[in-house]
Amino acid sequence: MLRSLAKLAIGNAILIALAYGQITPEPGASTVVSTPDSSTSKSSDKEVEANPTANIEPGQPADTNADASIVVDPVSLLPDPKPIPTSKATLAGGTISKLDRVRDEIILQVFGGGRQKILFDPRTRIYQGQKETTVNSLKEGDRIYVETLLDGDTVFARSIRLRSTSAMAESQAVVVKYRPEKGELTLRDSLSPSSIKVRMTSSTRLMQGDRVVPASSLSAGCLVAVKFSPEGNGREVAREISILAQPGVRYTFVGQVIHLDLRSGLIVLQSATDHKTYEVYFDPTRTPDENLQLGALVTVVTNLEGWRYMARSISIETQK
Repeated sequence: MLRSLAKLAIGNAILIALAYGQITPEPGASTVVSTPDSSTSKSSDKEVEANPTANIEPGQPADTNADASIVVDPVSLLPDPKPIPTSKATLAGGTISKLDRVRDEIILQVFGGGRQKILFDPRTRIYQGQKETTVNSLKEGDRIYVETLLDGDTVFARSIRLRSTSAMAESQAVVVKYRPEKGELTLRDSLSPSSIKVRMTSSTRLMQGDRVVPASSLSAGCLVAVKFSPEGNGREVAREISILAQPGVRYTFVGQVIHLDLRSGLIVLQSATDHKTYEVYFDPTRTPDENLQLGALVTVVTNLEGWRYMARSISIETQK
């Protein structure tokens, strides 16, 4: 009897347990928590790290690396140009014997002899006539005037002024010898150590100022400007010869100083009469008037010595 009652109690307990399990509500899908194992977690971390755009919603721009989105202007990477030196300017005239665009360097064959290395850069102002131009206008053989400054231990060109060019070649030279029977002039250019020969023909014009003069006006020591062209056999033919000055004659120039080189004793002035430029030399060992400077209006009395005008007196007009 007792055993039967015990069995009955156990059976009822089992039934109650089963019934309780059936009526217990199942948790909703949102309450199910799944604990991933370690291997799954590591794999997920690696995927997120390898694909940073994995969590970006469709249609949204990717958040790329911030450094890659920076646009750098190449000009901003260049250093700012140094200020132009404030040292006193010196003016030199001559011919470009060598032009190096890689090193930004000019070798100048200076009027009166000697060579000088001059550096230039984007700060250098270049003029052809009254118009500003670029370094591309420079070429070897050009006659130029350079306003130079000492930049440390180098000579820097603050400005370069090109002389006006003409269709024919032109040279200013001194007559060494004239042989009328052969129609031949032997000339020495101020920039060349050797003399050159130029042939005169019946069509060669000989001028002195605005007048046509006979060939007998030519003599050794005359300073002339010659326009010539090649004949084709290696000889030069004079198309026009202008007698600029003759030995023993005084010449007076009135104009404005456009270049000044106190070291070599050179004044370049623009004549108020014919608006041409003239190079006048003076003794650099003598202290000039302190008012002799760029832009000054001067009257210079000269004599012809060799191929150049030498100043005998310089008068400076005071500015009012």
